[in-house]
Amino acid sequence: MSTTRSGIDSSERLKEASQESIEAMASGLFALSRDIHSNPELSFEEYQASEWTASMLGSLGMDVETGVCDLPTAFVATAGSGPLVISVCAEYDALPGVGHACGHNVIAASAVGAAAGLVPLLDEIGVTLKVMGTPAEEGGGGKILMMERGAFDGVHASMMVHPAPHNSPQMECLAVSHIQARYQGRASHASGAPELGINAADALTVAQVSIGLLRQHIPLSSRVHGIITKGGDAANIVPEVAEGEFFVRAKTLAELSKLNPRIHRCFEAGALATGCELTITELSPDYSEFRTDQQLLDVYLSNAKRLGRADSPATPTPMSTDMANVSLSIPSLHPLLAIDSGPYVNHQAGFAKAAISPSADRALLDGSIAMAWTTIDLGLGQ
Repeated sequence: MSTTRSGIDSSERLKEASQESIEAMASGLFALSRDIHSNPELSFEEYQASEWTASMLGSLGMDVETGVCDLPTAFVATAGSGPLVISVCAEYDALPGVGHACGHNVIAASAVGAAAGLVPLLDEIGVTLKVMGTPAEEGGGGKILMMERGAFDGVHASMMVHPAPHNSPQMECLAVSHIQARYQGRASHASGAPELGINAADALTVAQVSIGLLRQHIPLSSRVHGIITKGGDAANIVPEVAEGEFFVRAKTLAELSKLNPRIHRCFEAGALATGCELTITELSPDYSEFRTDQQLLDVYLSNAKRLGRADSPATPTPMSTDMANVSLSIPSLHPLLAIDSGPYVNHQAGFAKAAISPSADRALLDGSIAMAWTTIDLGLGQ
């Protein structure tokens, strides 16, 4: 990065210009965040959110390609022609039941804000900017599919920001598998002829008990959790089909590959005990651990400190993201930006309410500015 007086002056001038452009667009960014928040759409169904986000990027003069990578709700918006290619990722999928309780409305609007601060400056800083609309982070691995299908080819660095109860320059990230277990049994009258039934719900119960007992013997950093999505149709019918969805998490993909077979054997135990047929389905590509690029992190930190966003929690809260898979191939940023969510954390209804609060709006602007400033530093440092 340039250390000359003229270089410093140029950097400060460009950063001031980018911040002014972002803040001038604040009302539109807040409106986008609220529109997405009030219209929660699940993974791969984010038709309105994707359209609204892409449309706003188009209004900035970016060239927008929708439906990329055979994903109807994915897009890539491009501007500039510089040799350094930077991508900013927008997420916009919601959670079942609790809507935008992970604040993806803020993420999408922050990506647009960063673009607003950068598009007028791209020729001067020598950057090609790609804003990527990435569906299905909450389950489905949109970024992984887009990466496998070439959307990230030629990108030198990628970034995004994420709201949380605290600030942190990076997210503590676990690898995760998303699986469905389905048991096929045989229905019968639960009172009149129970001996003719094969109880699929019992099979799932055996599996859950087995997983619960296994937890004593897995690393403290690992997690296994799930829900029953189908447990039967009526109390007087022996359940013919039972299904559950489970997340298996571990510190790395390597550890995950060792844990998964042990979890699968717990599901097999349920089938063996009851005589049901078991089908295990992978619901998404595995999400990986996050590989931090220290040089990129240092550039971000210098800007985050100016915005008061560089502190980290005393106790990290491990989560998972498909942005981690991007980080294994491309230097990537995934900082957390604090919003005033009170006692509530991500994936709680109280956090969803906080995701359209004044503190969330401030995080939206700070995230936009931090990503714009980081991109300016990367461009000038070529």
